[in-house]
Amino acid sequence: MAKYKAGDIVTACVTGIEKYGIFVNVDNKYDGLIHISEITSSYVRNINDYANIGEIIRARVIEEENNNQIKLSVKDIDYRITRKRSTKIEETEKGFSTLIVMLNKWIEEKNSELIQKK
Repeated sequence: MAKYKAGDIVTACVTGIEKYGIFVNVDNKYDGLIHISEITSSYVRNINDYANIGEIIRARVIEEENNNQIKLSVKDIDYRITRKRSTKIEETEKGFSTLIVMLNKWIEEKNSELIQKK
């Protein structure tokens, strides 16, 4: 695994949280673990206070391992980039009215475009 070496800062997506650490994915290729001892120098009462599944964070590479796995740490770095990804879509004032008005027009335009390509 030559891409990352000890000390590198990587961007990772939190994929799981257990009592003993935070699991992350780096570049959709590497799996990593941030052990509970590598979260902070203080006592960690609730690991869920430090990350949420789906959150994008920064982490420092501690050690490379085989099989595309790396050990990571967030001690002493500003690791928070985003909070948990929200899958909820907020409805606007107009709601779906724009879709109701424009859907037929969009379908006709796309059909015309496809016909012209033939």
